[in-house]
Amino acid sequence: MTLEINNCSYEVIIEKKNNKNLYIRVTDDLKIKVTCSFFYTKNAILNVLKQNERSIIRMIQKQKQRAIVKKEEDHMYLGRKLNVSYENVRTPKITDDRIVVRDDTMLNNWYKKQAKEVFRKYLDEAYYVFDEDIPYPKIKVRSMKTRWGVCNKRDNSVTLNLDLIKKDHKYLNYVIVHELSHFVYFNHSKSFWNTVEKYCPEYKKVRKELKE
Repeated sequence: MTLEINNCSYEVIIEKKNNKNLYIRVTDDLKIKVTCSFFYTKNAILNVLKQNERSIIRMIQKQKQRAIVKKEEDHMYLGRKLNVSYENVRTPKITDDRIVVRDDTMLNNWYKKQAKEVFRKYLDEAYYVFDEDIPYPKIKVRSMKTRWGVCNKRDNSVTLNLDLIKKDHKYLNYVIVHELSHFVYFNHSKSFWNTVEKYCPEYKKVRKELKE
């Protein structure tokens, strides 16, 4: 099922649940997702979509704007804009704030390599400041959609989101302090946050910015 808006065709995904109301949202890839009850027919859904065309247009525009911002953020390094050029090179070439790569795969591999080195450096700096008796953790780096970091007490590891390499170092420092504090208190109690504040006094401000 598709919906025509301003001479553009958008795929409509219908998900039926035991809902009383019908909900419309536009996904990152500009698909229109409808969640409704089992009693809605396709024609009824299409009528609702047409009645809400202006709202859908606004949602589409908002997602397009988010895509532009995300693209800009994708080419960052520790909070600085990274100018990326694509040429037929065998290895990345870096000068100041410019990097030359063959393709996005080479760029992502460079980010991963940088992340392992930079994250280890920041982890060491934070770990040796801790007064509490905590284990020296293994560090893991991976892409995560919903979390910036994970503490695993079973194998004494800290997993950090690869995208932190694109953020200003203050966010990286906060996430590392946050995860190390979990080795002291494996919860989000007041004592835990007091420990975070002890080593990252401005954590409330940084945490709020990281959520935005």
